Amino acid sequence: MATTNGRPAPTVTPENEFFWTSGADGRLRIQECLTCSALIHPPQPVCRYCRGRNLGVRAVSGYATLIGFTVNHRFALPGLPAPYVVAQVALEDDPRVRLTTNAIGCEPEALALGTRMAVEFERVGDAVWLPLFRPAAESGPPASLPVDEIDPGEMRRFVRPMVSSEKFEDKVAITGVGMSPLGRRLMVNPLALTVRACEAAVADAGLRLEDIDGLSTYPGAGAVGPFGEGGVGALEAALGIRPTWYNGGGDTFGPGGSVIAAMLAVAGGLARHVLCFRTLWEATYAELIRTGRLSSPGPRTDGWLAPFGATSAAHTLAQNAQRHFHRYGTDRETLGWIALNQRANAALDPTAIYRDPLTMDDYLSARPITTPFGLYDCDVPCDGSIAVIVSARETARDLAQPPVLVEAVGTQILERVEWDQSTLTHEPQVLGQAAHLWTRTDLRPEDVDVAELYDGFTFNCMSWIEALGFCGIGEAKDFLAQGKNIARDGVLPLNTHGGQLSHGRTHGMGLIREAVLQLRGQAEARQIPDARVAVASSGGLTPSGVLLFRADR
Repeated sequence: MATTNGRPAPTVTPENEFFWTSGADGRLRIQECLTCSALIHPPQPVCRYCRGRNLGVRAVSGYATLIGFTVNHRFALPGLPAPYVVAQVALEDDPRVRLTTNAIGCEPEALALGTRMAVEFERVGDAVWLPLFRPAAESGPPASLPVDEIDPGEMRRFVRPMVSSEKFEDKVAITGVGMSPLGRRLMVNPLALTVRACEAAVADAGLRLEDIDGLSTYPGAGAVGPFGEGGVGALEAALGIRPTWYNGGGDTFGPGGSVIAAMLAVAGGLARHVLCFRTLWEATYAELIRTGRLSSPGPRTDGWLAPFGATSAAHTLAQNAQRHFHRYGTDRETLGWIALNQRANAALDPTAIYRDPLTMDDYLSARPITTPFGLYDCDVPCDGSIAVIVSARETARDLAQPPVLVEAVGTQILERVEWDQSTLTHEPQVLGQAAHLWTRTDLRPEDVDVAELYDGFTFNCMSWIEALGFCGIGEAKDFLAQGKNIARDGVLPLNTHGGQLSHGRTHGMGLIREAVLQLRGQAEARQIPDARVAVASSGGLTPSGVLLFRADR
């Protein structure tokens, strides 16, 4: 990995070489469709606008509008020490094209959304030039920000109609849930955690391992580091289940997508009882690297974000939050009420990692991560595994627990999947899936008794609240004020076990488990009285999913 001043160079391929080397003559170059003249970024083999294949490269003006920025305090790359400014700009030549970059040449306090920016290249290694941007010398008043391809309030108009009046959701039920020990730096083999959670779920359902004929997980096998235990193959090797159907991979409906995939398999007759599982061991992994017992994989500089130090989802979502603040008047306190609510709920769950009281002063004064996010805007890396059993509905009433029925799922992609090309004011891959959900049921948001919404960051959770229609688009500030609406006795009890912000980062599967416990009436001190309908969302930013459950009573 060649560097100048220690900064890593991006990975150069034949497809992107024109971009990373264009700074040699000081001209920024972007792929162009020669049929419709659209600019395309990242480069593709086909134009997404006219589907033409006659593609070339255009030297563009080098001027852009600043549409987002975040001051990073937590992360660093060699040669790029914190703090530094990760920014997004929209090209004047075609505002649909956005670049992640670094803002240079001024103090962060002097930056404002809408500022005109000019490219300036920094050479890295022998043949790579990073396009950075500084405020342009010829700059007037701030420009308007570009608009999304689909306005956040108009998503439902683009949802595809159901292909059949028969719903696969009606053929399945959730019959078992299980959780391994959960904690920080447990120093336990992650596969051992998986086995513990799976055995607990099977016992909870009143089944035997011999009854399990399907396995489903996310993200599956591969180089996923602390985000898995080896996938279906590892669990099968440990337990010898001999499944008739199995599934694992990252291209699914978010971290809980393994559950939706299992529902389809059961409804299609490929299995009767599918064991779904999700395991993380981030805290132990980090400790093993810190103590030299594992080697660090080094900084990721592939893709279009990491070369500029945008190495975390936080860097993208922080800019979406900034734009939501800018457009709708939300602020840090809006997000703070979510963090405080989750902590108050975690105090009632003895399995939660963080249970100590949290005040708004604590939240606002916590160390910054990447503006506007502070420490308590971010979920808790942990070690643990969650398992869920999806069964054929006709078998469910003969099992040990009251079955939880599936009312509907939402999965449709309506937004750009590239992080920095997608929806501006909300977490991407939330609005489309939420709109899709409500087209598959006669229930409405006001019928929901408890909401378990993905909260990898406070902003994710807020985005789901608006997307699912619990308040209008842009109305979260009023809805969340003082935290009353989302409290356990409010109109929308939210993340009743503490969510990922306080209970621990289990990538959405912990939210599904909590929804099941609430609908069974088994959530103990945190139980919402007479909870009959629950919604649980899974992921966002990457393609996600959302599930609507109801009690069988």
